[in-house]
Amino acid sequence: MPATQSIAAGPTGRVVVVTGAARGIGRAIAERFVADGDRVATIYRGGDLPKGVEPYVADVTDTEAVDAAFAAIEADLGPVEVLVANAGVTKDQLLMRMSDEEFETVIDVNLKGTFRCVRRASKGMIRARKGRIVLLGSIVGTSGGPGQVNYASSKAALVGMARSITRELGSRGITANVVAPGYVETDMTAALSDDVRNGYLKSIPAGRFATPDEVAAVVSFVASDAAGYVSGALIPVDGGLGMGH
Repeated sequence: MPATQSIAAGPTGRVVVVTGAARGIGRAIAERFVADGDRVATIYRGGDLPKGVEPYVADVTDTEAVDAAFAAIEADLGPVEVLVANAGVTKDQLLMRMSDEEFETVIDVNLKGTFRCVRRASKGMIRARKGRIVLLGSIVGTSGGPGQVNYASSKAALVGMARSITRELGSRGITANVVAPGYVETDMTAALSDDVRNGYLKSIPAGRFATPDEVAAVVSFVASDAAGYVSGALIPVDGGLGMGH
């Protein structure tokens, strides 16, 4: 009796799109999928990429550019089976000083940009009746952060997006989840002063920041066959910092 065809089957692996794979967490995620044997592409604005990641330059705030990038990926690599929506920006500012532009730019990239990519990727997944959608959230989306009304709002909204997608597309073999990192060892956290860094560390039960690879490992699992019954979940990778949120 032939083995059941799975989402990960095939000699060349799945076609995976990771947005914003040039640095930080997105880079580690792309490297993990390459190591897993998948065919990995990124939609990004520029920069050095990990070996094995195919580049497609597009701005996620531009619907036509996103659609064209996905069309090119499909033509070059095949139908997209996994989408990791990682691209994001911050424009931190205290509420009373935050401009409309600072709020709208973050929403347009982090929330609307994710929506544009998910909408386009889902078309092929619906036809294939299989797919994995992973949205990169943040602990700030549930705990909030001073000066981050825009960023926290954009990340909190991803939970509603993933759960709505799950209700719409769950019967078609498609899952949608949010992976929410806490503090991670990146260029951004490396630039923190010792006092600020130590203050954060004291609040984390694990007593350290995560590595990008630890976040990538969770994303890899959520995108795997083994996680086929996990959907609409908010999965923290925060060392216990956000317990109860």
